Amino acid sequence: MLLTGTVLADSTTVLEDGAVVVSGRTIEAVGPRTDLVDRYPDHDRRAYDLLAPGLVGAHVHSVQSLGRGIADDTELLDWLFDYVLPMEASLSAEEMRVAAELGYLELVETGTTTCIDHLSVAHSEEAFEAATDLGIRARMGKVLMDKRAPEGLLEDTDDALADSERLVRRYHDTADGRIRYAVTPRFAVSCTEACLRGARDIADRHDGVRIHTHASENRDEIAQVEADTGRRNVHWLDEVGLTGEDVVLAHCVWTSEAEREVLAETGTHVTHCPSSNMKLASGVAPVVDYLDQGINVALGNDGPPCNNTLDPFTEMRQASLLQKVDRLDSRAAPARTVFEMATRNGARAAGFERVGALRPGWRADVIGLTTDLTRATPLYDPFSHLVFAARGDDVRFTMVDGRVLQDRGEVVVADADAIRARARDVADSLADRLGV
Repeated sequence: MLLTGTVLADSTTVLEDGAVVVSGRTIEAVGPRTDLVDRYPDHDRRAYDLLAPGLVGAHVHSVQSLGRGIADDTELLDWLFDYVLPMEASLSAEEMRVAAELGYLELVETGTTTCIDHLSVAHSEEAFEAATDLGIRARMGKVLMDKRAPEGLLEDTDDALADSERLVRRYHDTADGRIRYAVTPRFAVSCTEACLRGARDIADRHDGVRIHTHASENRDEIAQVEADTGRRNVHWLDEVGLTGEDVVLAHCVWTSEAEREVLAETGTHVTHCPSSNMKLASGVAPVVDYLDQGINVALGNDGPPCNNTLDPFTEMRQASLLQKVDRLDSRAAPARTVFEMATRNGARAAGFERVGALRPGWRADVIGLTTDLTRATPLYDPFSHLVFAARGDDVRFTMVDGRVLQDRGEVVVADADAIRARARDVADSLADRLGV
């Protein structure tokens, strides 16, 4: 396939009249359109206004999609324990499949080709199967909770770790390497020391398995961890083995300078979730400080109950604007830096090689956008447009691993109408159960 348009190959490279040639699962060539059209005259062609690497959602909760809007205007720990966790606990296996499909459908439609997905305690197989079928690239894992969990989510430590081990053996590095596992403790508040150390043991025993958890999102959470352990959150995670180049920590809003030094020294990845942090009034993560210290910072939406959308363009815009106003510096978090966070930085955090840029020999994860829009007129700088003006529904083409998932604005790997209809039916039942 030969894709043409203005090509944003990475955060520094723009080809105004360019083309991307895809062969099998990889990119064969990137260059001027006229050169590649002549070299590949028989290739199937698609033309889009802008072509870019697929975006990376480095912290999402696909299975919370059915909770969109159920807990607005609620403080974080109340939001979690009074609304979101009871919702997760109530879902049957079939309903979990519907929730995951709805989440992945939104990601495909809005240009996220890779995600790091924090699932739930039960029925994780349903999400793994849904991700496999819908074609998204994902690093994902079942949630571990062996303390402070509501009925239906609390597990025995050994049972939880054994189930994680089983899922690693079944799903890690499947779908031609597109699906990979992350051991996923919910957070230190709901996990014992044995559980956290057990997560590290599993990751160490299996090549390429990562660890993904929440950390230092909220001051009440930090206070609880200190009361339990006598340590600040990141120091506690470091003590039990949950830092390092194979660890992704979501949020990291409230960290001390000493904790930031730990993150930098260990190569731990941070995922910034600006919309969620604003909606739950968690605070403003020190993203510029992290980047200045060499910490890899990716972007994530978090879940629909604390964001209401999985649109990655929303997160790019919010990430830049929030740093500017927090630091009172209009130069903070410029568009190209944020674009790098949403592409290469996210791929690094997720542990996928040759993902996050349009380069020969790299994975063919490509999105195409229309700019035939009033808010795209005029368009002087494509990076500025993507970060500050574009929206997820501008995405008309989505390709992962050389497979077309969305073409000309229509998802071609699933019946989108049927997924939405099933989700509405489940949501009606869920609302009755939860009394919302």
